[in-house]
Amino acid sequence: MLKQKIKELFANDCSGHDYWHSIRVLNIAEKISKTEKCNNYIVMIAALLHDTDDIKIFETKDYKNARCIMSECHLTEDTIENVIEIIKEISFKGTETTSPKSVEGKIVQDADRLDAMGAIGIARAFAYGGSHNRAIHIPDCQPNINKDETEYRNNEGTTINHFYEKLLLIKDMMNTGCAKVIANRRDGYMREFLKEFYDEWNEQ
Repeated sequence: MLKQKIKELFANDCSGHDYWHSIRVLNIAEKISKTEKCNNYIVMIAALLHDTDDIKIFETKDYKNARCIMSECHLTEDTIENVIEIIKEISFKGTETTSPKSVEGKIVQDADRLDAMGAIGIARAFAYGGSHNRAIHIPDCQPNINKDETEYRNNEGTTINHFYEKLLLIKDMMNTGCAKVIANRRDGYMREFLKEFYDEWNEQ
């Protein structure tokens, strides 16, 4: 029932924050949770719901979408509040990014960030950029890697700049050992992609 509600909520998303992103985050979180002492039940619910009130997609207040879905699925008030606390903490916010207090939150944050890396991360970056009318690359448009949350949210830079402003930074922001191993591999893939991109861009 929970997955079906997520599928309905993200049915029309083409920005890389769709239903399948939530499922991938769920699967990665499950993998990480097997290496950590945690409440697996909370991890799974938070992983599925982590984007239900994302400011980039929805204009909700007090995590209305997540609260409604959990209430309709008859989850307890304690579970709802635990999940909301995780959702509040996991987003990338530029220089104001924080690490969640709970191990469950750290796992979900790692899983979400891992899906922003590697081949899928590259695909999602260009999907998001295209859905927001962002240029692929402008050679004289330099990235700004020291943005606070407001500047990060309002950023209208190129998709290639987004690699330097977020995607290449998150390898060193992982919380768990399992995620760090996966992040190293995916980070390497993105750097190889950028090298090939510039080689092709500058080809004479």
